[in-house]
Amino acid sequence: MEKYKYICSMKQHEEVTFQTLANNEDVQIGYSDNEIVIVDSIQQFTQLSTAHVTMNAIVICTSGKAQAQMNGLQMELYKNQVAIIPQNVTVTDVMISPDFDLKGIFLTNRILRSFLNEKISVWNDMMYIHRQHIVTMDEDEILFYTHFYDMLTLAIERGKENPYHTEIIQALLRSAILGLCGEMKWMLSQVGSELSTLNNKQSTSQSHFHRFLDLLHANDVKRHTVEAYASELCISPKYLTAVCKKNSGKTANEWITEQVLEDIRYYLRQTDLSIKQICDKLAFPNPSFFGKYVKDHFGMTPLEFRNN
Repeated sequence: MEKYKYICSMKQHEEVTFQTLANNEDVQIGYSDNEIVIVDSIQQFTQLSTAHVTMNAIVICTSGKAQAQMNGLQMELYKNQVAIIPQNVTVTDVMISPDFDLKGIFLTNRILRSFLNEKISVWNDMMYIHRQHIVTMDEDEILFYTHFYDMLTLAIERGKENPYHTEIIQALLRSAILGLCGEMKWMLSQVGSELSTLNNKQSTSQSHFHRFLDLLHANDVKRHTVEAYASELCISPKYLTAVCKKNSGKTANEWITEQVLEDIRYYLRQTDLSIKQICDKLAFPNPSFFGKYVKDHFGMTPLEFRNN
C-alpha cells in the first residue's frame, strides 16, 4: 500500500492567499490576476501543515492521494477526484503520498458568484448544508475537463496581447465551473432522494439558511446586524442564529464577520484603493472606526496589514 508522508513545516499555520501562492517557489502558477489564480502543479508540499485558505478553491488530484481535516471534517482525495473548498476554511493534519500532485483554481467570492449567478445556490447547498466537498469523475468527464484545460493553456500562452485576454480566460473558466456545478447538482439530487423522509421543519431551516447565505453574498456591504438580515428574511434574529448554527456550526454573526473580514482582506491586499476609499466602499462610518475594526480583528492597522 502506498504510504502517506507527513508535511512538516517551520510554520505551524499559514494563510493561503493570492500572495502566498504567487511567492511560493514550490507552486507552479499558470495564471493569476486580482481574482483568480490557476495552479498547474505543486512540486513539493513542504511549507504547510496547517493552512487557512481565504479563497474558494477547486482542486483536481492528478496523481497520488491526500487526506486532511477541513474545519474538523475528514477528507480524502484520490486521482481523478475534485475537492471543492469554500473560502475561509482551516485545513489541518495534511498527509500526502510521495507522488501527489494537483491542478487548482483559486477564486474570490465575487468572481465565483459572477460565474454562477443564481446557480450559486448549488454551491452553497454542497458546501454549507450537505458539506460534500469531493466530486469523483469518470474517464469521459476527466477527458472533457482535460480538453478545457488545454484550451485554457493555449489562451493563456498565446493570447496575452489580446485586449480581451482576461475576459477570454474568465469565459473558459466559467464554462468549466458551470460544468462542475452540474455535477454537484446531480449529486445533490441523489442526496435529496435519500433524505426525502426529512420533516418539513428541517427543510424550512435549510431554506432559511440558504436564503441568508444568498443575501449575505449578494450584498456589497455586508456589515449589517443580525437583526437587519433577519428582518430582510422576515424571521426573528434568534431564529436566524439558530438556523445558521444548526446548518453550519457557526452563528449568523460569525458568518457576517467572516465575510466582512474577507472583503477587507481583499481590498487591502488586492487593490490600490486608499484606506478612505475602502472605508467608504464597505460603509464604515469613518477611517478611525475602520482602523480600530481592522486592528481588533487582524492585530494591526490597515496600512500595516496591507504592507505585511
